[in-house]
Amino acid sequence: MRTHIPEKLLKIVEEIDDLGSARLTKLTVLKKWFERPERLCAFVIWIAARSVSGKGKASGEAAKLFREARALLAGLDKVHPELDRQAARALHDRLRDFQNEYQNQRWGPVRIVRNWNLMLVEEGLAIYLWHPDSPAHGYKLAADYCQHYDPRYGNGLCGPSRTRIAEIVRFMLTLEALEN
Repeated sequence: MRTHIPEKLLKIVEEIDDLGSARLTKLTVLKKWFERPERLCAFVIWIAARSVSGKGKASGEAAKLFREARALLAGLDKVHPELDRQAARALHDRLRDFQNEYQNQRWGPVRIVRNWNLMLVEEGLAIYLWHPDSPAHGYKLAADYCQHYDPRYGNGLCGPSRTRIAEIVRFMLTLEALEN
């Protein structure tokens, strides 16, 4: 079913083009789109697959986790992805354990993330496994996927974020077309 959410996301891209940045919270429009659980599951698997699709420079345990994630996420249906839940849970646990280092800051412990793409896969698998009906979790994953740090604007949506938002729009339009 066709929605107007992709157009709202394109307005965020226009705002980034015009002003140089946009508030991260503008992505909350996605929560409405994620109200259909099958969309949220398809989205989180798509984000996870995109996150491990590149040819980044990973070695050792990180490279092994990338290979495992690629294998798990390969060849899934775009609209109704069905993961082997046991394999997904095991990979999620290994991803969490791989980056399970915390540093105490004055406001509390902060998780040290050395590989953001593996973190996105971990978050995506967690949503798929335990929060498939939580639009708020989907919004947070989208925000984590799109945000970019720029010292002129801080954390938020700026320059490189526009490409990621446009990718999400293409995904949404494709999924909506396949739903019919």
